[in-house]
Order: sequence, then structure tokens, then C-alpha cells
Amino acid sequence: MRRSMDRVDLNCDLGESFGRYTLGMDERILPFITSANVACGYHASDPVVMVKTVSMAEKAGVSVGAHPGFPDLMGFGRRNMAVTPEEAYAYVLYQLGSLDGFCRSAGIRLQHVKPHGALYNMAAKDYALSKGICQAVKDFDPNLIVLALSGGELARAARDMGLGTALEVFADRAYEEDGTLVGRGRPGAMITDEEQAIARVIRMVKEGTVTAVSGKDIPIQADSVCVHGDGEKALAFVERIREALKKEDIQVCPLRELRL
Repeated sequence: MRRSMDRVDLNCDLGESFGRYTLGMDERILPFITSANVACGYHASDPVVMVKTVSMAEKAGVSVGAHPGFPDLMGFGRRNMAVTPEEAYAYVLYQLGSLDGFCRSAGIRLQHVKPHGALYNMAAKDYALSKGICQAVKDFDPNLIVLALSGGELARAARDMGLGTALEVFADRAYEEDGTLVGRGRPGAMITDEEQAIARVIRMVKEGTVTAVSGKDIPIQADSVCVHGDGEKALAFVERIREALKKEDIQVCPLRELRL
């Protein structure tokens, strides 16, 4: 059953700089989002970046979630890895504990967990891998919300395990007919036209439909809309999407305030 679509979360992947390397426009994007997916040190980030990102989110009133990925700094967590569900469990649990320490020191609680990159895409198709991820979330804090691809196996595993589950759609990514994301290496995988991105978001939120890369309309549920913080037009996208949602009388709020 679909929930009423008068409210939606707007999230962004943040805290993905590392050492002297700066990635994204975190400080400028924060005022427009309601939930931040903060990198936990495996695919990106480091302790200094993590504490700074959590502090900025707290000051902006933005809810913080963990963004755990594969231990792959060089590949930015976007390369598939052959891991067992048990290994995925350990990777995710380790990263949750890391970010939670910074949240506790800032006086805030983690709101959600959204796997990153290849781990996210693999989990969307692999129920056993998803169960390993969700078991780590449940063991760490069963009150955390799992943010997962609409229609994917991670969402199914989270629900089966009794975890709060929010379904995510992407403003700047193209979809296959099965609801998975088009691989970044393929032409048309990234949506770079602002008007197209905005129109797609409004349709996904209000109608529960998106046009796949094949041209076929497929069903989709939007509890949360993601804009990638490292995208070329990330700031423009998030500003205009926030404005468009307001014009459509769609309230933007963090995941914890949605009727999941």
C-alpha cells in the first residue's frame, strides 16, 4: 500500500571529502535538504571530515544518516566486491559505530542508514546481501530507518526484519525497466537537464511513475528524493527541486516525520 504523497524527504550524500581533497558543496546544499547521508570512512571521508559534516548538519537542523560503503577509497566505493553477507554485516556495523560516535558527541541521534554506491546497487538485487546489511542495522539500533531503492531487495529485507523502511528515488539518475539504476558507464545514466530532473521528481512523487531508459513507464514509490552532492549541477538541482515541491504543495520533511 502506498502512503499519501503529500510529504517527502529530500536527501543528499555528504561528507565525501578526504584529507586535502574536497568533494561536493556540502555547506551550500545543507539548507535545502532534510536528511544527509554521511560517508563513514570506507568509500570516502575521514575523522576530521566526519566531525565537521555532522556539526554542519546539526547546526542546519538536518537529520543525519549513515552512508556505509565498501572499503574502496580509490574506487570511491563504486566497484563491485565479492563479499559474503557476513562480511557486509561487519563492514556496515563498523561504519555505523564510527559515525554514531560523532553524532553522540554533537548531541544528535542517527536517523537512517543508506548503503553507498556498489554496495547499494548490489543489495538492490541480492536478498542475502541485503539481509546481512539489515542485520547489522537491527543489531546496532532497531529504530534506525533503512533508506533503500524503491522496489529493490534491500527494501524487502528491511521490511521482513521489521525495520523502518523508506523508499528512495533519484533526481539525477536514469532507470532500467526493472527499477534498478542505469550503470554510470552507460550513455544517459545521469540526468543533467534541470527541467527534466524536476519534471521526473514531481511525477515520481505525485504519480508514482517514472519513464525508464527504454521509454517504458514503470511504477515507483518516492518516500525520499536523492540528489548527489558531487554532481555537476547538484546545488542547482536541489534548489530548484525544493522550490518545485513547494509549488506543488508537497511538504519536505525528514524521514522520521513520514508515515512509513
